[in-house]
Amino acid sequence: MRVMQAGTNALLIECEGQEQVFALYKRLRADRRFVEAVPGDRTLLVVADSDIRDTGLVEEVHATEIHVTAEPPGPVVVVKVRYDGPDLAEVAELTGMSVREVVDAHTGSAWTTQFLGFSPGFAYLANPEAGLAVPRRESPRARVPAGAVALGAAYCAVYPMATPGGWRLIGATDAPMWDPRRDPPALLAPGSTVVFEAVT
Repeated sequence: MRVMQAGTNALLIECEGQEQVFALYKRLRADRRFVEAVPGDRTLLVVADSDIRDTGLVEEVHATEIHVTAEPPGPVVVVKVRYDGPDLAEVAELTGMSVREVVDAHTGSAWTTQFLGFSPGFAYLANPEAGLAVPRRESPRARVPAGAVALGAAYCAVYPMATPGGWRLIGATDAPMWDPRRDPPALLAPGSTVVFEAVT
C-alpha cells in the first residue's frame, strides 16, 4: 500500500484492492485523529482534525497491519425494483443468461456498498457471486432518470437523480437514494447491505 500526504491534514492511501480499502476504512475511521474517511475503488482518503505535517503519521499508517476478514453484513436496505429496463435483454445476451436468470441473479443474493461517488448518493454496489459484470455502454445516454437500476463493469448502482450515464439499465425503483432533508441524506453508506426485490 502507498501512503501520500494530501494537503496539510489529509492522507491518500492507495491499496491493492477493494477488500484492503474497506478493511483500512473500518480501522482508520475509528481513529479519533481522523474526522473523515472516504473510500474509493482502490484508494482511501482520511482527513485529520489538525496539521499532520512532520508528525510521522504517514509512516505510522503505512506500517498499520491490515487483516482482511469476512465482515458481518452492515445495515440491510431492501430496494424494490421493476425489472423493465431498456438494456435488460442486452445484459442477458452479454452474460449468456435469460432475462429471467438475470433478474434471479440480481435478486438472489445481497450486494455490498463499497463506496459512493459520481453524484450525491450514487453508491457502488458489489456482488461478485451474481455473475453480472458487463461493460458500460459504448455511447452514454444524455439523461438517465432518477431511480434507474444499472450495471456497469463489476458494479451495480441506483441513479439517485437524473444525470448522464453510461451504465446498462435493467430496471427502476422508487426508493429515494438521496434526500437532502434526510439525515444522512444518502440512503446507503459504505458497508450497507442491499437486497433487491422484484415487483411488478
